[in-house]
Amino acid sequence: MRLWLPVVVLIAWLLAALLGPLLPTSPNRIELAEILTGPSGAAWLGYDELGRSVAQRLIAGARTSFLVAFAVVSLSLVLGTFIGIVSAWLGGLWDHVIVRLTDVFLAFPGILLAIALAGILGPGVENVVLALAAVGWVGFARLARAQALSVKHREHVQAAIALGSRTPRILWRHILPLVAAPLIVEATFAVAGVIIAEAGLSFLGLGVQPPAASWGSIIREGTRYMLVAPHLVLGPAAVLLAIVMSVNLLGDRLRDRMDVRGRVRGA
Repeated sequence: MRLWLPVVVLIAWLLAALLGPLLPTSPNRIELAEILTGPSGAAWLGYDELGRSVAQRLIAGARTSFLVAFAVVSLSLVLGTFIGIVSAWLGGLWDHVIVRLTDVFLAFPGILLAIALAGILGPGVENVVLALAAVGWVGFARLARAQALSVKHREHVQAAIALGSRTPRILWRHILPLVAAPLIVEATFAVAGVIIAEAGLSFLGLGVQPPAASWGSIIREGTRYMLVAPHLVLGPAAVLLAIVMSVNLLGDRLRDRMDVRGRVRGA
C-alpha cells in the first residue's frame, strides 16, 4: 500500500504547527460581515459564528494538537519505559506493586481518568498535558516490563552482570536497545490517541480556552450552528479524521517493518 497520502497529510500538519505563527494569518480576527459565511474562494472553509476564518483557526489549532501530542507522548514514553524496565529488573515486591498499579489504571477507561484529572486541575494546555500523561504512561510501562522480562536473562545481559557492570549501564546499554522497537511503535499509535483525547477535552471545555484555537473547541462551537452552517463542524472533523488515520496508517507500516519475526515467517 502506498503511503504517500498519509505522509503528505502529516507533513502539512507539522508545517502548520511549526510555521503557523510565521504565516500571515489572524485566527482571532473578527469580520462581522462574514458571520457564518460558507466556504468560498477567499475562505475555503468559511467563517464561524464570530466571523473568524475557520481555516486560519484550524492552522492555529494544529499547533495546539502537535504540542500536546509531542509533550504527552514524550512524558509517557520516558516515564513508562523507566518504570517498566526497572520493575522487570528488580522483580519482587516492587514489580508486584507496579503490576497492581497498572491493573488499577487499566480497569478504567483512560479518557475518563483524563477527564477527571483535567476537571480537578482545571482547564489549560499544561493541565491537559499533565492529565493525559498521568494516564498515558501505563501502556508504555506494561509493554516495557513485558519486553524487559523476555530479555533480562539473555547471555549478553548475564555476561555484563558477571563482568561487574553497574545496573544503570546494563539497563541503558543492554536492555533498552532491545525493547526500543515495540515502544517506538506504541508511541506512534499513542500520538493518534492523544490527538483525539486533546480534542475531546477541549470539546468538553477542559482544554484550551478561548480565544485560543483547538480542533475540539472549534467543533464544539460549530455544533450550535450545525443546521445553518454545517461547514463549522465538517471541516474541522475532516481534518481531525485525516490526521488520526494518517498517523495510524504510518504506525501500521512501522510495526510491519520492525516485526522481524513476521518477515521471517512470511519468507
